[in-house]
Amino acid sequence: MTKEKKKKKGNNQAARSAQNILGGTFLTRERTAKHLPFLLFLAFVAIIYIGNSYYAEKNIRKIEGLQKQLKEMRYEHITTKSQLNSSSSQSKVASSLKDKGIKESTVPPNKIFVEED
Repeated sequence: MTKEKKKKKGNNQAARSAQNILGGTFLTRERTAKHLPFLLFLAFVAIIYIGNSYYAEKNIRKIEGLQKQLKEMRYEHITTKSQLNSSSSQSKVASSLKDKGIKESTVPPNKIFVEED
């Protein structure tokens, strides 16, 4: 056979195989019917694999969102804590109460001792 005939024969075989698959005639063969349970099992495993991939990607996106939210909340906590520390210092409290007419005590506090019987 010449190269052209071999090439032509290969193209015809590929065309026939594609036609058999698209037409569904390959399913009627005895050899294919014998392996059908295994082919269905492979299809099932492929579907599970694809579903698992989507599930993992969804979880990764959810984790990234939660990490971003945690970071924002941490920054908010630090900001609020620093504002509270600065506003609760003795000088700030004294200056804010001075406007309301309350003065800072100049007398130190006394200790009260209780005797036990």
